[in-house]
Amino acid sequence: MAHLERPAAVEVHHPIPITVHQPATPLVPVQPNPASAVQSILLPNGRVVTGYPLAPAPAPAPLAPRPAVSRTAVNIALGGIGFGAVCGGLVLLTSFIAALTAFITQLITLAAVIFGGWIAVQIFGTGRHSGGTTVNIRKAVIKRSHFHG
Repeated sequence: MAHLERPAAVEVHHPIPITVHQPATPLVPVQPNPASAVQSILLPNGRVVTGYPLAPAPAPAPLAPRPAVSRTAVNIALGGIGFGAVCGGLVLLTSFIAALTAFITQLITLAAVIFGGWIAVQIFGTGRHSGGTTVNIRKAVIKRSHFHG
């Protein structure tokens, strides 16, 4: 016999009505800019053209008087003056870097000469031996791969 399962509990959801508040007066769509009346024109050849009238274009504002020299020319001239000023500074900067490089090279050379002199004095110095190992070399005889000193 088949095993009968007990049905699960069923949960029922009831819809909740949404209340909409109606305004007291109904809304009426209104055009923001009402169009003017349609006009018709009779052409000399007998055709009729119908359309909306166009508002005349406003008169352009009077032009400001132009300067004797254009702004573009002034800007180009100012740019040239600025470029000339910067080039002088760059030449000075380049000269300074070259001088600094030469000075550092001379310092390194001086340090090498002083250090090399100190090493030479240590190696070839006169009779003062402080803490070094002295080896006396004398005539030795080696016979049959055996040292006789």
